[in-house]
Amino acid sequence: MNTNILVVDDEEHIVELLKFNLEIEGYNIQVSYDGFDAFIKARDLKPDLILLDRMLPNIDGLEVLKKIREDNSIKNIPVIMLTAKTMEKDKIDGLEVGADDYISKPFSIKEVLARVKAVLRRYNSNKPEKKTSIELGNIRIDLQNYEVFKGSKKIDLTLKEFELLKLLVQNHGKVLSRNFLLDKIWGYEYFGETRTVDVHIRHLRKKIEDDEKYIETIRGVGYKVNLKEGD
Repeated sequence: MNTNILVVDDEEHIVELLKFNLEIEGYNIQVSYDGFDAFIKARDLKPDLILLDRMLPNIDGLEVLKKIREDNSIKNIPVIMLTAKTMEKDKIDGLEVGADDYISKPFSIKEVLARVKAVLRRYNSNKPEKKTSIELGNIRIDLQNYEVFKGSKKIDLTLKEFELLKLLVQNHGKVLSRNFLLDKIWGYEYFGETRTVDVHIRHLRKKIEDDEKYIETIRGVGYKVNLKEGD
């Protein structure tokens, strides 16, 4: 999978220099020239890393970084700040707000590439490994191929049944309300039509349960799965 980097600086020649050299290294580059646009692009694109200049029009880089760290959808994106060499306080402020590293201007391209690689390597090594399957008793849910197996036998589920089972298992031990399940799986326009959930739960139980019961009804609230996921 290609790595996406957002380069943010109001000096066009610096943006072009960074874009050119990072693309040679195989990175996909998006650019922004002011703070407000940078924050919008960060939310929309969710890049793997952001190179963020301290001095920007509209919203300065430090404020952009604060907004990124306060936004749950993008708060974990690694950010390398670009700061003027004489502005030692900017470096300290940036690190305190949550910058992962900083590069002083004027910089060498070799240093930029080395720091980008180091931050991405550190970030990727700390990322939890994405599971491709979840086990629940003798039920195995294949997340990549949207398939469910009971022992060695494949169970035919509709897409909504699969999504419902997946959501319940990923939140094992938690009670999920009918309206929460409706919103997550069917969309807000179904809000209040809780019978839709009950019908799908009933069909799901017929398909995956026998002597062992996996889905518990919490009267007046919703449903939960009690068993822990397999390793």
